Amino acid sequence: MVVGFGTVSLAADMVYEGARSVYGPLLASLGASAVVVGAVTGAGEAAALIFRVLSGPLADRTRRYWALTITGYALTAVCVPLLAVTPFLGAAGLAVAAVLILAERLGKAVRSPAKSALLADAAAQVGMGRGLGVHKALDQIGAFAGPLVVAGLVALTGVLWPALAALAVPGAVAMVLLVVTRRRLPEPEPAVGPTAAEPDAGRVHRPLPASFFGFAIGTTICTAGLVTFGLISFSLVQRHVVPTAVVPLLYAGAMAAGAVAALLTGEVYDRWGARVLLALPVLVAAVPALAFGGSMALVLPGVLLWGAAVGVQDSTVKALVADLVPRDRRATAYGFFAAVQGAGALIGGIGAGALYDHSVSALVTVIAASQVAAFLVIVPVVRRARASAA
Repeated sequence: MVVGFGTVSLAADMVYEGARSVYGPLLASLGASAVVVGAVTGAGEAAALIFRVLSGPLADRTRRYWALTITGYALTAVCVPLLAVTPFLGAAGLAVAAVLILAERLGKAVRSPAKSALLADAAAQVGMGRGLGVHKALDQIGAFAGPLVVAGLVALTGVLWPALAALAVPGAVAMVLLVVTRRRLPEPEPAVGPTAAEPDAGRVHRPLPASFFGFAIGTTICTAGLVTFGLISFSLVQRHVVPTAVVPLLYAGAMAAGAVAALLTGEVYDRWGARVLLALPVLVAAVPALAFGGSMALVLPGVLLWGAAVGVQDSTVKALVADLVPRDRRATAYGFFAAVQGAGALIGGIGAGALYDHSVSALVTVIAASQVAAFLVIVPVVRRARASAA
């Protein structure tokens, strides 16, 4: 299950991470300002997260984990290549691009809780941190390859649309791999839900624990503070730090850093517990001070730290969520968790764009202060999780 979904994610990540690597330059070429780039990319991340509060409980209630997973991947496979037509739509191009970006992120919201619940159940057999870390590493291989393809095509053609159109190929591959995985594992759903070995199995509406909500608040502050790569790439191109063709290469490097961070923190999580997650606010706080610098000597480590933070959020953070909540409520928990993170992403995306236009120094200061608050909120959760494990 872990490897099967990992290969699907590898192909799918080539699609949407390849596109995300040039969202900033694409929107700028269509007439967007920094505030609009921050709003669109922030709203996209919000859509990918907030709507999981609906799709998560829907997955647990209907047990249609595979149907929701396939539908979500299909939205991504269709919407991203359609971005290639936006430069030819004149004044409507920016609006259409914004809608397609939001629709692609909505696909992520539809599939993620169901897929994460299936993965968590399988990963528990090999170590929650390791299982989700391995899946994330496979996922990040695609996230690394997609931007490289985009960078090569942009360098070759000098424009963005052929690279976006080419992403239809890995999108089709992802759908084929998903169907193959579904056929080889026709009935995995019962393993996710209640089992006879669990005396409380029938209590589907058990309340989620307070520690889960505390962790959700702390990591939401982290999400709000983690500036989107759309804004980073906008800054890099607008300030002439790098040419457009180099932006996807930096994004690919960030995805590689995310893969390494997911594997390392996953292993540390299984060995030493949730304390490893205290590094997340530190990573988030360091990103803007470096990524919005005026030279590659600052930008490169900033982008790599951004990728590492994303990798931790998408792997080891999910491992602790799975360990904090009842097994039969994981999809619901993932949905709620993602929804509050989505609210943070939306507020953070708009706020970061506005602060960037006003002052980069103010942006760095505000994010650093917010991560101090996040650290203070996460510490008690980590201590309780450590005490429970002991």
